[in-house]
Amino acid sequence: MTKHTKKVGVTGKYGVRYGASIRKQLKRIEAPQHARYLCPFCGKNSIKRASTGIWHCGGCNKTIAGGAYLFSTPAANTARSTLRRLRDLKEGRA
Repeated sequence: MTKHTKKVGVTGKYGVRYGASIRKQLKRIEAPQHARYLCPFCGKNSIKRASTGIWHCGGCNKTIAGGAYLFSTPAANTARSTLRRLRDLKEGRA
């Protein structure tokens, strides 16, 4: 019978080492890092992390710069929404 990691998820590779709190913190970082994201170009759920800050879409073969551990960081989301709001105000859309 094989071991499974229903509760601990991606941090199951560490076993009982390093303490529960540290493994929980690491899980919050590693789970989104290894996840697949929706490609803004082709619409497929095929963006994966190639290396730190570099994300690659297997569907349309595009390489995109993003966050180190997340495809789109909270700061980038804030900047994007601010720019969209300012652009709408400039064009007269309210």
